[in-house]
Amino acid sequence: QVQLVESGGGLVQAGGSLRLSCAASGRTFSSYSMGWFRQAPGKERDFVAAITRRFGTTYYADSVKGRFTISRDVAQNTLYLQMNSLKPEDTAVYYCAAVSGGLGTYYPYTRTYDYWGQGTQVTVSS
Repeated sequence: QVQLVESGGGLVQAGGSLRLSCAASGRTFSSYSMGWFRQAPGKERDFVAAITRRFGTTYYADSVKGRFTISRDVAQNTLYLQMNSLKPEDTAVYYCAAVSGGLGTYYPYTRTYDYWGQGTQVTVSS
């Protein structure tokens, strides 16, 4: 089992940057593939980015491709999401998620992941 705690959210102006962190504890961090999702008020939880446990292959939603970067520090048991060129439509609660093993083609689906953090709010003002 793994516990996930996000941090780094906040209020930023459009065009600005934020870096989210997700600290993992419990079983070996390198055993897990990880993802970031976000949920805006009244909307479903949407896929943002994912990284595989074995080769560190990354995947991104089209809406964030070229602006966001997912990465991980295995030694620090931490997952990151660097967000640049932020837009008001990026406003949401951001969640990190983990699943033991690989992702295959199922990386964009919330049901793929077994463990979730509590979320961190990101607000982008225009």
